[in-house]
Amino acid sequence: MTEEARPFLRVVTPDATPEEIAAIVAVLASLGGAAKPPPRRTPEWRAPHRKLRRSYPHGPGAWRSSGLPR
Repeated sequence: MTEEARPFLRVVTPDATPEEIAAIVAVLASLGGAAKPPPRRTPEWRAPHRKLRRSYPHGPGAWRSSGLPR
């Protein structure tokens, strides 16, 4: 099930000169494709894992270990 390749550019006006057609093709070729920009990185301070709160230890000495970095 292959589709026929449709022309990208079709000249409708019969009195277009080859230079005019070449100019239009050059302009369209310089535009290039519609490339997507690269995805933006989420800044670390807004990262979703920062919204989660870690649980603090329970039991004797828990107050001391709650202030220590992991």
